[in-house]
Amino acid sequence: MVSQFLWVIVPYLALVLFVAGHIWRYQRDQFGWTSKSSELLEKQQLRLGSLLFHWGILFVFVGHVMGILIPEPFYTALGITEEMYHVIALAGGIPAGLAAFVGLVILFRRRLTVKRVRATSSTGDWIALGFLLAVIASGLSSTFLNVDSHGFDYRTTIGPWFRGLLTFRPNPAYMETVPLWFQIHILAAFGLFAVWPFTRLVHVFSFPLRYLQRSYVIYRKRLPKQTEPFNRAQ
Repeated sequence: MVSQFLWVIVPYLALVLFVAGHIWRYQRDQFGWTSKSSELLEKQQLRLGSLLFHWGILFVFVGHVMGILIPEPFYTALGITEEMYHVIALAGGIPAGLAAFVGLVILFRRRLTVKRVRATSSTGDWIALGFLLAVIASGLSSTFLNVDSHGFDYRTTIGPWFRGLLTFRPNPAYMETVPLWFQIHILAAFGLFAVWPFTRLVHVFSFPLRYLQRSYVIYRKRLPKQTEPFNRAQ
């Protein structure tokens, strides 16, 4: 019963909130959809933290797609053994996870210590940061604790379970042998999905698709005022 609740009911509740929440948010708050920038309040920490976090999380996302959504037989057909995949996953996943984590810590510290940024922070900002920290920290911990695999392969447990969710044929039995840190990571991720539409994280879906087709913007330099006196005789 507990397994059914954690690995079937909770994920679907989170996904329903994720989809329905975005629809509601877009209909009710289109002008607040994009992220409110605090760049004018502080730039240095924002630039470094944002760069590390966004590049790190991008590669983390690609790694999750490769490990969870793509079935293991696909790699076997390409001649990639379990050991080869494990080395590739660690070589790419650990640096990406560390970059995302360090960047997020910088952004969290900035929001906490810079008075003007803290004053403009909403409850949603703190909730989003808290869930992001929990997800990334538990994910990194899972990776480090599974460096030598310990006989656990998420491609044969978490992968089939998650793909079953997407095809509406979930099998919670896959999750019974999953280590605790992986379970915490997954539940934290679904918690993040549940609150996502009600935070500034919705700006992820605001990529300006027409940006590449935009017209050129011409900036003209302001000419200095003439200092010579006006000659009335001319």
